[in-house]
Amino acid sequence: MSRILIMSDIHGNLSALNKIWKTEKIEEFEGIVLLGDLIDYGPHSNEVVEKLKNLPKHKILVNIWGNHEKAVVDGDDSRFSSERGKKCAAHTRKMLTTQTMQYLENEMDKSGHMEFELAGKKCLAVHGSAVDFFWKSISHGEDQETYKKYDYVFSGHSHIPHYFEHFYPAECKEYRNRKKTVFLNPGSVGQPRNHNANAQYAILEPETMSVQMKAVSYDIEHEIAAFSDEVDSFYKERLRIGV
Repeated sequence: MSRILIMSDIHGNLSALNKIWKTEKIEEFEGIVLLGDLIDYGPHSNEVVEKLKNLPKHKILVNIWGNHEKAVVDGDDSRFSSERGKKCAAHTRKMLTTQTMQYLENEMDKSGHMEFELAGKKCLAVHGSAVDFFWKSISHGEDQETYKKYDYVFSGHSHIPHYFEHFYPAECKEYRNRKKTVFLNPGSVGQPRNHNANAQYAILEPETMSVQMKAVSYDIEHEIAAFSDEVDSFYKERLRIGV
């Protein structure tokens, strides 16, 4: 049975990513969906990218920019909500190697969104939302009409995992005039904000439509010790409690 690994918002946290690699048999996944923000905040942006570069290209179904790739590569920090965020992005930009920059610019989709098909299902992957591909999250309860044509909508950005199913009115007697769209945010690998400090991700089995929302513990103190003093301590301290 095919399995798809879905990850978002790694944010330069190599310890968290390594623990997922050790927990899951990466070679057994049929595909991998990367929803952006591989870099920034954390101390290991280059190392995270280097690890992902070694994945077989045919397994990468989606690899889109998040708002941090966009801000760091474009050099535009105007939409960050805090000065510490702007300073952190500037530090990350300074630390990125030529090889990492080439990966961000040439191996990732800069649009922040991508339509694709999975097991006959129409899918949308977006870092943020259809309203704003980079800076606005999808949330349960808001107007979902934009997404009616998709069977799956994968998103990140909020750092808070969600799974919900929305049923739209449709002319389809077989399905009692309803059409279903599944919304899935795997949460953040490297900077969770749902009061769960563990590395979070999701696994999808398209044939059965089953989803596992997963979290694994990792050596947070080891990752914290690698942070530069040039980065506001807020970004390392929040790792301990997942805020």
